Amino acid sequence: MSALSHVEALTRALAARAETVTDIPRDRRAMYLHPGALAVAAEPAAVTTILGSCVSVCLFDPALRVGGANHFLLPDHGAAAPSTRFAGEALRELLARLLALGADRRRLQAKVFGGACVVEAFRRSTSHLGTRNVEAALRFLEAERIPVMAEDTGGERGRKLLFHTDDGTALVRPL
Repeated sequence: MSALSHVEALTRALAARAETVTDIPRDRRAMYLHPGALAVAAEPAAVTTILGSCVSVCLFDPALRVGGANHFLLPDHGAAAPSTRFAGEALRELLARLLALGADRRRLQAKVFGGACVVEAFRRSTSHLGTRNVEAALRFLEAERIPVMAEDTGGERGRKLLFHTDDGTALVRPL
């Protein structure tokens, strides 16, 4: 089984264990991020996703009140074609879409989630997939000079993330 299909299988297993989102206010549009997806919104939206070793970066412009999030599976694409399943492309695309909505790069704030080591056999390694995903996200944000306002990464359990695009609120529940 390839690394990508293994990560996708783990993500599906975590999603099957997650509860239905019930804490989305009626004035927000509900959006679910599958692995490799991203979403941005100029109107109030509640973005949810399930993370294991995958990472989600949430970006928010507090003055314009627009935000978005991605869900990437792997830190780099190696020999594979670039796609939003990989950190670099997912982060560049998220940033580009927010800037297209009018967000100001100087005001953007980031929150980073995920990067767990959910497979016991890999927990002895300090450089497991989740760690490498988090490192890729943090390197990108540092290079773009986007401050990280919150981070909930690592550990051994998956997470359910709920991100409000209009106020930057992020709620995380361990699975």
